[in-house]
Amino acid sequence: MALLQIAEPGQSSAPHEHRIAIGIDLGTTHSLVASVLSGKAKVLQDEHSRVLLPSIVHYATDSTVYGDDAKAYLTTDPKNTIVSVKRFMGRSKADIKFQHPYALVGEDNQMPAFETAQGRKTPVEISAEILKQLKDRAEASLQNPINGAVITVPAYFDEAQRQATRDAAQLAGLNVLRLLNEPTAAAVAYGLDQESNLAQDQNYVIYDLGGGTFDVSILRFSQGVFEVLATGGHTALGGDDLDRLIVKWAKKQLNIDTLDDAEYAHFVVAARKAKEALTDAPSAELQLLEQKLLLDRANFESIIQVALDKTMSVCKRVLRDAKLELDDIHSVVLVGGSTRSYAVQDAVRNLFQKEPLCTINPDEVVAIGASITANQLIGNTKDGSLLLDVTPLSLGLETMGGLVERLISRNTAIPVARRQEFTTYQDGQTAMLIHVLQGERDLVEHCRSLGRFVLRGIPPMTAGQARIEVTFQVDADGLLTVSAKETTSGVHAQIDIKPSYGLSDTDTERLLLDGFKFAEEDKHLRHLHETKIEAQRELQALTQALKVDQQLLATPDLDALLLAKQALETQLESNEIQAIEHAVEQLKIHSDAFAAARMNQHIDTALKGTKLDDWSNSN
Repeated sequence: MALLQIAEPGQSSAPHEHRIAIGIDLGTTHSLVASVLSGKAKVLQDEHSRVLLPSIVHYATDSTVYGDDAKAYLTTDPKNTIVSVKRFMGRSKADIKFQHPYALVGEDNQMPAFETAQGRKTPVEISAEILKQLKDRAEASLQNPINGAVITVPAYFDEAQRQATRDAAQLAGLNVLRLLNEPTAAAVAYGLDQESNLAQDQNYVIYDLGGGTFDVSILRFSQGVFEVLATGGHTALGGDDLDRLIVKWAKKQLNIDTLDDAEYAHFVVAARKAKEALTDAPSAELQLLEQKLLLDRANFESIIQVALDKTMSVCKRVLRDAKLELDDIHSVVLVGGSTRSYAVQDAVRNLFQKEPLCTINPDEVVAIGASITANQLIGNTKDGSLLLDVTPLSLGLETMGGLVERLISRNTAIPVARRQEFTTYQDGQTAMLIHVLQGERDLVEHCRSLGRFVLRGIPPMTAGQARIEVTFQVDADGLLTVSAKETTSGVHAQIDIKPSYGLSDTDTERLLLDGFKFAEEDKHLRHLHETKIEAQRELQALTQALKVDQQLLATPDLDALLLAKQALETQLESNEIQAIEHAVEQLKIHSDAFAAARMNQHIDTALKGTKLDDWSNSN
């Protein structure tokens, strides 16, 4: 018999009534997780009361260290300390042109892997490690398994980067409810639909400058619908780049041409500290190679102006895409840790001629919005507003002459499906190659190839007579499925676009083999984790019950119960499943009797003063 958990009507926390969902902001420099608790979104802390998890993983020969504990290795072992892995997600080796201390392996047209002390690690695997840390934090904080998660991505992430993020989440054991654009998550966090004048459409700019990416989105709230009118950005522009600009300045000041990996890492750390100090102070000191440099606000603004100009250019372009003027913007919301900088805030203020909104911690706002969306998608609440994201880039296919025929234009609201008819160009043609592309250029060579497949079995006809219906379908995560059908015969072919920059076949095979190799170990760890959670639930229920009904037990019975409770608490410090299970069984011997006494007490209370006639006349 289990302990009865008495609750007020409508306030039960039974698992069948409330499913646990989380929102994760998988950031370039920091990541965090949030969940809706008692109707309010809250960022979850670790055991040291920290909410930000530095997106850093250090691989030693015999151990792996994460987050704050991995920071110390940035300067002592930079080759094995992976930071800003988000910048490598879904990108080919040839795309990665910024300076880094890592040994990258793989083909130029594939997403590379890092050579570490533990062997090859892909960006997907490293991101999965970070996501797993956040998942474990959430489970420990919420004392429940996680039913689903919403993970945010930059609005400008392309197909490959979105797919790589989903791969990482699945590798971490997360049930992905949706990939949500970061600016959209920020809008949800601020409840812009609730604050808007419902009689009039309102346009909002979400300016998101994080550690490694920059996004600008314009959202409109109209008649209960939240729609992203336009979005733009840069997948390699953020706080990390501001740090690099300071490093470049420092090297010039010190007449240094090159730095080794350890020196470069030291310069980056010093640059970041100086940048953060300038938010509150007029100047900051950098200690570099036993020399000191003084960086004041005027120099800082001059150094980073090139990056700020890029963000302002993107803002203006997105305004043009949305066909809006500056006067049409109701509010500007700041998102991302880099917007703490006074220089960034001044630039936004000067462009839009409005005081930007930053009442919610810019580091936390995206995770908070993601958790609200996750809570809605998991079925815990009903929200009258509807979120419509948009495609960041145009999608199309190759036609004769190496031209691109666009089926879905950039900034089209998703989910979306588009169909278009094509035909054969040769007599007797029985097959057609469908080459799917992404980009804004008109020639295939200037766009990005997402995948190819062949539609076979077309009845031989005169050129131009066959009717090939091609359908592009983008789901709410921004992931693409392409199908083709010959309408007279009904032959059909389809492809789920998973770009070549995702996991390679070798990496997929290795992960699969690792799954088999460590299956028993993983099974044991899962059993141990579940056993501990169940024991902790039992202890929590018992503690609450004792607060209310401890007087129901005689002193010897209470002492025996408390002794068994203490024994279980002691065993929880161990990793011995059988010992924990035995302690739970011993506790149940005493707690079941307590549960029976509680049941009798509450039944007696409910029936006190009730007559038999009251029951017979109740109908």
